[in-house]
Amino acid sequence: MSSKERPGEESLIARFFAPIAGAGGLGLKDDAACLTPTPGHDLVVTVDALVERIHFLPEDSPASIARKALGVNVSDLAAKGADPAGFLLSLALPDDWTESWLAAFAAGLGAASRDFSCPLLGGDTVKTKGPLTLSVTAVGEVPTGRMVLRTTAQASDLICVTGTIGDAALGLKLRSRPAWAQRLSPDDEAHLADRYLHPYPRHKLAEALRDHASAAMDVSDGLAGDLAKMMRASGVTAVVEAAQVPLSAAAAGAVQASPDLLDLALTGGDDYEILCTVPENKLDSFRKQADSVGIPLSVIGRVVAGHDLPVFRMNGLERRFDVGSYQHF
Repeated sequence: MSSKERPGEESLIARFFAPIAGAGGLGLKDDAACLTPTPGHDLVVTVDALVERIHFLPEDSPASIARKALGVNVSDLAAKGADPAGFLLSLALPDDWTESWLAAFAAGLGAASRDFSCPLLGGDTVKTKGPLTLSVTAVGEVPTGRMVLRTTAQASDLICVTGTIGDAALGLKLRSRPAWAQRLSPDDEAHLADRYLHPYPRHKLAEALRDHASAAMDVSDGLAGDLAKMMRASGVTAVVEAAQVPLSAAAAGAVQASPDLLDLALTGGDDYEILCTVPENKLDSFRKQADSVGIPLSVIGRVVAGHDLPVFRMNGLERRFDVGSYQHF
């Protein structure tokens, strides 16, 4: 389709995005959205940009890209104990965009918006000479003064993580068809691939985090690196029992086939699980609240005094991972 046959910006917004906008978006007919916070609440704001070949691949489906763009931001809100209130989208389309691609993207975005209870409020759409780029700014609400920080972990707190770790990194690795993939079942391959493509933000855990966690962040750049980041920000360190880090059956099968993959599972990114610290006397009630919203929770270690990198105890040895979390610069 030539650029002359494509819809203009206003008709593009009206056709693809206005139908999925929330009430605060005013039908996407104005220059700004209108959002009224719930009385007694603070607003929590986060933003993430995604760039083709950095955060997703050209062959990924438009719906998957949309879900990831919103999911990674809702994950950040969840880690702060914030309930989603809405989001803004900036979309920079390359010269070769098509209406069918945009229709699938908008459909995926609408589905993710409904799943995460995070309505579209507005945004901007432009053309770029570079790769497909999109940025989501998500807004959440938290009762006044109760946002969960990453800087407030305390020595003797237990370290907890939701869900399973390492699936997304292994799912991305599968794309190069490594030898160990031949030992996985089709269901295991599908599970790992899905976890890379489709984040499942733990937004239903927000209230439990507010009630019980002393500190929290989401695992976006790898468990080992993100844990080090949170401990450093809190002025403490940690001891982790690697055997307690939760792996899915698919990830465990991959590690069994190739034991060196455990390092990738512990350091790879895109898990979008919640990493938090919890006083020991609050663990039982935290676990019950997590169970009530269907979110698995594992205790993997303890916060201790010190300033070194966290220790991972593995097979009678102690290791420190110095890879750090992913850095763009």
